[in-house]
Amino acid sequence: MPKRILQGVVTSDKNEQTITVLVERRFKHPLLQKTVRKSKKYRAHDADNKFKVGDTVRIEECAPISKTKRWTVMLEA
Repeated sequence: MPKRILQGVVTSDKNEQTITVLVERRFKHPLLQKTVRKSKKYRAHDADNKFKVGDTVRIEECAPISKTKRWTVMLEA
């Protein structure tokens, strides 16, 4: 099964080798037909600590690295 790839903005880089990425998705409400914005935060593995707050990055699903990390940073989008 292919790995999921998401794109988002880095909101935190305070932890060692970890960044928090805010991913926003937009969809049309089934009944109201209005565009709805939902966002979710993912913690991703950044081995080189090279991404900073405000960077747009792509993250890829991976095997669990820690209790909360299941994503790795691919590259800057």
